[in-house]
Amino acid sequence: MSQIPVMLSIRSAQLYEGQDPDVIELVTEGCLDRKNDVWEISYAESDLTGLEGVTTTFRLSKRGATLRRSGRLESRMIFQEGVRHESLYQVEFGALMISVLTQKISYHITEQGGTVDIAYGIEIEQSSVGKVDYHLEIKPLEA
Repeated sequence: MSQIPVMLSIRSAQLYEGQDPDVIELVTEGCLDRKNDVWEISYAESDLTGLEGVTTTFRLSKRGATLRRSGRLESRMIFQEGVRHESLYQVEFGALMISVLTQKISYHITEQGGTVDIAYGIEIEQSSVGKVDYHLEIKPLEA
């Protein structure tokens, strides 16, 4: 399968302790690709997310998901239900050690589009900071 141009509707709700929920909604164009049993979704971030100059790529398989950001910021997060994963989150001013503990991951994707849902807790430098609920809708662009 070659890359399919898609429209992505992304909703991220970040629930940090002691703060009101921070909800970001973004609609952007991206690409959907399938290699064997792995789906790959990629898109360019915008200034709305504060990550302009960064490309985000999701890789989804039966084992879980990987979110990789590259460009002005480098990071990789691995999502597997019930499993804690640590990674280095490289930003302009340095690097932070983050941990994610995935509570839920589900997706249904075909060449006609689909959805991805990920809910996870996040720790920065071994201190719990909150929870993130991530929802992604994928629709092919009309030719």
